Amino acid sequence: MTPLTVLFEDAEALVIDKPAGLPIDRPRAGGVSLDDHLDAMRFGFQRTPAAVHRLDQDTSGCLLLARNAKAHKRYAAAFEARQVGKVYLGIVAGPVAEDSGTIALNLSKISSAEKGWRMIPARAGKPAVTHWRVLDRRDGQDGVLGGHPITLVEFRPETGRTHQIRVHALAGLGAALLGDPVYGTGEGARRTMLHAAALTVPREGKAPIVATAPLPADFLALGFADPAAPEALPAQELPAQELPTEEPDSCLPTS
Repeated sequence: MTPLTVLFEDAEALVIDKPAGLPIDRPRAGGVSLDDHLDAMRFGFQRTPAAVHRLDQDTSGCLLLARNAKAHKRYAAAFEARQVGKVYLGIVAGPVAEDSGTIALNLSKISSAEKGWRMIPARAGKPAVTHWRVLDRRDGQDGVLGGHPITLVEFRPETGRTHQIRVHALAGLGAALLGDPVYGTGEGARRTMLHAAALTVPREGKAPIVATAPLPADFLALGFADPAAPEALPAQELPAQELPTEEPDSCLPTS
């Protein structure tokens, strides 16, 4: 089993570069998951580290692990309080007309026997806010993806709802993420093209956790260059939004 790349390490925490395709939880059908790597990431410490937040199975990049229960509780509280800075890079399967903006669309979960569960924009849903800006555009003239335009977008989610960036890309930018089988066609890539590029976690009395994950090979293969390491600002330092207080979705926040 290939060792996972460590982006940050100290006595309380690890940040790893989670590869696309690795699930956080053990699949019901079985198979490899993050659990299979945790013992090897003790690195001499007595306790096995535990994930503080979630990334979808397809999503690559920065994943925070805590080395003890007290640290896990503090970091989880920081996610719930929107103190953690998160930067994602996604490839939108189409052109994006504007250069930057903010998407504020409440999200709600629905399910059906035919399509399973998914998130949708809904006035009665939980508030969800994503700041975004275009980093690069491919107009299709280079022949990539059969001449279809694609756009590299930086996403800075202010909230952490399930599938937030994936739904906001479709509803707010007009096209799903490339390869997304739930909110798009699933074509153009072998996975949903979303990458957790940077993470900043403030810590009282010590330096913050700061980590960046390089652009994956499948992004580079589509002609996009690795942008300069982005700074992940906590939500309090992003443009203010009028949002009601919400209870966290679960004890393990979703990124």
